[in-house]
Amino acid sequence: MSQQKVIPFLWFDTQAEEAARFYVSLVPNSSIDTIVPGPTGSAFVVGFTLDGVRYTALNGGPTFKHTEAFSLVINCADQAEVDRYWETLCEGGSPSQCGWLKDRYGIFWQVVPTALPRLMNDPDPAKRSRVMQAMMQMTKIDVAKLEAAGSN
Repeated sequence: MSQQKVIPFLWFDTQAEEAARFYVSLVPNSSIDTIVPGPTGSAFVVGFTLDGVRYTALNGGPTFKHTEAFSLVINCADQAEVDRYWETLCEGGSPSQCGWLKDRYGIFWQVVPTALPRLMNDPDPAKRSRVMQAMMQMTKIDVAKLEAAGSN
């Protein structure tokens, strides 16, 4: 495997290992790669891979909090996949607008069906506008409503 040059680094208070294990259980082709213990013996740094992309998580204490300024996008093939990721990631977290949510660990996600970029890249500006307007009314993305907005 080639060396990944850029690795997202996520700061947690004390839940780095728990969060990494949750993400790995959710996303296929994922693994916990390394756990470096801290002075107390619990995880200090956790290296993990989500669908081939490496991440590092740190138990750095309560100093820094996650914001919407950084989010993870999860591309979904269809509505069933959107629903599965949405429900699981929202458990203990909070939904937001336009397919965004905050998970129980404070990480922000965008749960995006592949239909959305396809419709948003349509050459017809009126179609793109209708799709955008439909999406702006949604919390969890509804593929059928996006498709309907794109075909009006």
